Amino acid sequence: MSRRKTDRLLHLVVCLLATRRYLTAAQIRQAVPGYPESDEAFKRMFERDKEELRELGIPLEVGAEDDETGYRIPPQAYELPELHLTPDEAAVLGLAARVWKQTNLAEAASGALFKLRAAGIETDPEGSSVLEPRVGTDEPAFPALYEAVRDGRVVSFEYRAMGRSEPQRRLVEPWGLTSGRGRWYLVGYDRMREAPRVFRLSRVLGEVAVRGPAGAVRVPEDVDIRKIAFEREERPAERRSARVRLRRGRALGVRRWAVDVTEVDEAWDEAELHVWDPEFLAASLARFADDVLVVEPPDLREAVIRHLKGVLS
Repeated sequence: MSRRKTDRLLHLVVCLLATRRYLTAAQIRQAVPGYPESDEAFKRMFERDKEELRELGIPLEVGAEDDETGYRIPPQAYELPELHLTPDEAAVLGLAARVWKQTNLAEAASGALFKLRAAGIETDPEGSSVLEPRVGTDEPAFPALYEAVRDGRVVSFEYRAMGRSEPQRRLVEPWGLTSGRGRWYLVGYDRMREAPRVFRLSRVLGEVAVRGPAGAVRVPEDVDIRKIAFEREERPAERRSARVRLRRGRALGVRRWAVDVTEVDEAWDEAELHVWDPEFLAASLARFADDVLVVEPPDLREAVIRHLKGVLS
C-alpha cells in the first residue's frame, strides 16, 4: 500500500469516525484530501476505498442522509481496547512490518500498520529508519511454496539433498515455511517417503508444480514448524576451509568473513573462509560476480557456477 493511499484511507477513517450523521459521497469528497477532481475517477477510487476498509475489518455503516446514501463508522464498533505500547514495542512492530517490504506479505504488513495508526499508535518513531531489516525472499521457489502453504495444496519439485550429486523428485504436503540463520525452509509431509521432512529452499531446483485442489492439505494440530525445522535440519559432518581469490580493493563483504587474507599479486588477494554449507556460501559469493574466484573446494566452485548460470538463464 502506497503512502498516498494510506494517508487518504486514514483521513477517510478519521472523517467517518468524527461524524454522528451519515456523510454523503459528495461531502466525503470535500472533506478528505487525495481524491481526484474527475467525477468518474472519484467514484472508482471511493468504491475501492470502501472495499479496502471492509477488507481491513473496519465497520463501514451505510444509511440515508437527506434522501441520499451516506456513510459513517460507529465508534463503539470500531474502537479497540486501549493499547499501551512502550516506544521500544512500537519500534519493534514498525521494524517487523518493514521486514516484509517488497515481498508477498507486504500488503498484510501494511494493513496491520494502518490499523495501529488509526488507533493512534505510531509504529515508526523517529530514529528507527536507521535500521533496515530484511528477510530475504529471493529464493525462486518461495512464491510458489508460500501460495501452496496458504492454499493448502500439494506440491512437487526437484530437490538436491546434502551429499547427493543428482536431484530427486519430491511430492510434499506443505505444512509451513520458516526461516533461520539466513535460510528458508519448507516443512511438510513427504508422500514418497511417508514421513515429515524439512527442505531447504536453496536446494529446490527448477519450477515448483502445484497439484490437486485447494484445501487438500491438513496441517496436524500438534505440529510445531520451527521445532521440526531446526531439530531435523541437515548439517554437514564438519566445518571445512575454502580458498577464494578476491580482486584487490573489491569484495569487502567477503573480506569481513575471511579467517585470513594474503596478497597474491597486484590484482588479487587470497582469502580463507570457513564452510559449513556450500550452497549457502555459494549464494553469497555469487553476488560479487567476477570479483570473487573460488579456488577450492570443488563443490563450492561448482555451486557458485550454478548460481551465476541461474542469473543468466
